[in-house]
Amino acid sequence: MTFPVGTPVIDTMIGFRVPGWSQYDYIRRQTKDRASREELDFPAEFLFHDVPKDLPTDDPVAVTVAEMDRWGIHKGLIRINDEVSREALRRYPDRFVPQLRLDPHDGMEALRRLVREHETVGVRAVSLFPAGYLPQVAINDKKMYPIYAKCVELGLPVFVCAGMPGPRVRMAAQHVELIDEVMYDFPELVFVTRHGCEPWTDLAVKLMLKWPNLYYSTSAFAPRHYPQAIVDYANTRGADRVVYAGYFPSGLSLERIMTELPAVPFKDSVWPGFLHGNARRVLGLDA
Repeated sequence: MTFPVGTPVIDTMIGFRVPGWSQYDYIRRQTKDRASREELDFPAEFLFHDVPKDLPTDDPVAVTVAEMDRWGIHKGLIRINDEVSREALRRYPDRFVPQLRLDPHDGMEALRRLVREHETVGVRAVSLFPAGYLPQVAINDKKMYPIYAKCVELGLPVFVCAGMPGPRVRMAAQHVELIDEVMYDFPELVFVTRHGCEPWTDLAVKLMLKWPNLYYSTSAFAPRHYPQAIVDYANTRGADRVVYAGYFPSGLSLERIMTELPAVPFKDSVWPGFLHGNARRVLGLDA
């Protein structure tokens, strides 16, 4: 169970520290508690006590690339829904993999945008946040189905937040059991969960045993807090189904993640797939 120092890493959730915190206004609009609306910079900050807030913001792209170089992150999956991320893709096309966050409330326009970005920018994945929409859109909601169908058609994976959301919003839209219906209706869809699936992690493992195109990513969890059920699954039947994801700079520093990662009790055979191989396959990076 030795961490493979020097192995290139693909981070399937990384971003950039931009000035201010207005990028989280879409979450604050549906919160009702005063702390989320007025006191917390980051709506889930109460869960992350060492958010890297002090990063310089004059060149966010350079800051993230420097951190990636420092900690051996070979490539990062980024949402290209803002100009900073698009600039990063232009400057470092070999370091960043484009992902598009879609809003199912946009209907056909969301599908048109996905096709356009896939053809022009080379989008490799779609991102969905069921509990973050206003109103919320459940994982198995009929508004999600056109996006799932288009992802199958284009051969793109979808990364979906599942389990209790960090911000103080309702959780029903992200209940892990809803994934079962989606996988039943779209068995060809490559579906990757984000943000832990808690408190239904055991159910997530059972669903991965059932559905061969269902994956789990470790986003928003410091390695010391990886669920034991996921570690056990990776070490037994799930070595090819658990994907590394960080949370820099939203909630965790790469220093904390990479310092804690060697202590995760993965078998030696699990590390290559976890750190890069599974992500390469899911994102089609070898195609």
